[in-house]
Amino acid sequence: MALLLLCCLFAAVVASPVDYPAPISQAILANVPDHSSLRNPEGAVLGWYDPRLNGGRFLDYTTKKYGEPLNVIVSGLSDPYVLTDEGFRNYVKSLGYSEECLGLHSGHLHDANLGDGHGRKTQHILARQDYFPIWGTCWESLAGGHHFRAWKQNGTTANTGAWFVGASKEHDSTRNHAIVPNGYNLGRDWFVDRAIQGRQWKGMWWKADLEWREDLIEEGKKGINHGIAQDGRIAILTVNRV
Repeated sequence: MALLLLCCLFAAVVASPVDYPAPISQAILANVPDHSSLRNPEGAVLGWYDPRLNGGRFLDYTTKKYGEPLNVIVSGLSDPYVLTDEGFRNYVKSLGYSEECLGLHSGHLHDANLGDGHGRKTQHILARQDYFPIWGTCWESLAGGHHFRAWKQNGTTANTGAWFVGASKEHDSTRNHAIVPNGYNLGRDWFVDRAIQGRQWKGMWWKADLEWREDLIEEGKKGINHGIAQDGRIAILTVNRV
């Protein structure tokens, strides 16, 4: 029985994207980037750079024709520790995510172009909802739930250190981890709600300030993987240590 369960867990780790027909008509603190040269017209330092200004977009590249929305940005003005790889992984554990089941991933890797001079680059982090302390993300692989992919904006053109996150909620493994109805909005809101509540991981507490932007991605399902509409809202989070 244990061997059967283990085999099921390995099989469930794979999450395949859906390619629909073409539409008729988008922690080492010394490594924290210095992006003080990136400023807005009023002279304030930018916490993130709009990818569209340099050939990027707010959709990842899931398939040749479709992408999934980058619907959360963790600003480069956040706690410097959160901007490191180790710090970000610990931060999202405070939100209820963790590494993939058994540390394995054999599914489809998504690319994104953040307009930072690196062009398209592969996802840096994939995390899943952690239902319970031991093998909690394995249950998410079987039963479905929340997950996200993240990319870091750290190229030579725009080295802001911001994390661009594509969050969503997915079905269980029997439905090939397809996104649930309204799953992009639900996944984003699950991430954001926990961030602004204020949460902790191993004695480190964070609470985020939130700004909503509605001018960065077109509302609807045009170009969206699985043909699921999203509301065109992107959450900008500035995560503070408290």
